[in-house]
Amino acid sequence: MEKRLGLISILITEKSCIDRVNGILSIYADMIMGRQGIPFHDRGIFLISIAIEGHTDRISALTGKLGRLQGVEAKSVLTKLSVKH
Repeated sequence: MEKRLGLISILITEKSCIDRVNGILSIYADMIMGRQGIPFHDRGIFLISIAIEGHTDRISALTGKLGRLQGVEAKSVLTKLSVKH
């Protein structure tokens, strides 16, 4: 099965979700190539962008689990090119 490269953008509007988001991300740590977080403490908003490489079904599962959390929005963008290993 081929892997794809892409990005996941996560927008957190409820601070109480941060531990659950980090817990989900740790489960999928093998796919995460890089991560950047930008907190806007004064607005109560937290942005996380993740560079990811993995199979589309696992990337979709990760994005779906994140997006089902109350106060969290997650979107993924994947390359059309596949990565062969």
